[in-house]
Amino acid sequence: MQVMGWFTREKAPKPEVGESIKNQIPDDIWAKCPSCDTILYTKELKRSAGVCPKCNHHFRLTAKQRIPLMTDRHSFVEMDITLRSPDPLNFRDTKKYKERLKKAEKSSGSIEAVMTGRARILNIPVMLGVFDFSFMGGSMGSVVGEKLARLVEAGCEERRPVIIVSASGGARMQEGIFSLMQMGKVSAALARLGQKRIPYISFLTDPTTGGVAASFAMLGDIIIAEPKALIGFAGPRVIEQTIRQKLPEGFQRSEFLLEHGMIDRIVQRSTMKEEVAGVLKNFGFGA
Repeated sequence: MQVMGWFTREKAPKPEVGESIKNQIPDDIWAKCPSCDTILYTKELKRSAGVCPKCNHHFRLTAKQRIPLMTDRHSFVEMDITLRSPDPLNFRDTKKYKERLKKAEKSSGSIEAVMTGRARILNIPVMLGVFDFSFMGGSMGSVVGEKLARLVEAGCEERRPVIIVSASGGARMQEGIFSLMQMGKVSAALARLGQKRIPYISFLTDPTTGGVAASFAMLGDIIIAEPKALIGFAGPRVIEQTIRQKLPEGFQRSEFLLEHGMIDRIVQRSTMKEEVAGVLKNFGFGA
């Protein structure tokens, strides 16, 4: 068996519910809701912040779409704009890793899988990191970990609460151990933030899986999720194939996790700014 055979399949597996990248708000005139199959006018969908008016399905948002919804107008100032992913392993599967990075940058309009910066939420100064699932599935490489660690360290120095909005498939396999090390690096930075008694809010969106879910995404002082977001380490299909049992209805969805004490609350996208600001005020930040 040739080595390249490890990376090819004759037929791609059927994606999990809500897993397709095409679920983010499209640029076409019409869009089909993947939950209720309703045909929606795209302009109306954008006006509703990517929420289906029929069934409340939350379409995926890019970082550039989400940041204006969460922050005060023109308050977001991006950090570490020049950081780019390296290719420490000279990795190649069916394509070179460098080629995949160029393709992801062109298709997503982002330079990495996370945007970080300073912002204000209802006039409360915060440090904000937002994942972009359209960039290589929001995978966490060394630059993603470095940007998040710097974000948290700046929060420590400036005594600003830290908010990380996760949407990720997990560690970036093309960077191997360098990617996995970011789990510990970001978690250690958050531990220092906690020692200074500065709050960290983790906001989970669809999907939050893999190494991101196994580390900093579940370390928030308060963990908030969007409705019906897929949250967990491995996907439901993988778990069912491993344990050879049928999983409970809604397993790994945010409602299931709330019922079992894994997250603190579920927040509608239309009220997330007010909800986050309310939490920060309870921690003593803001008026």
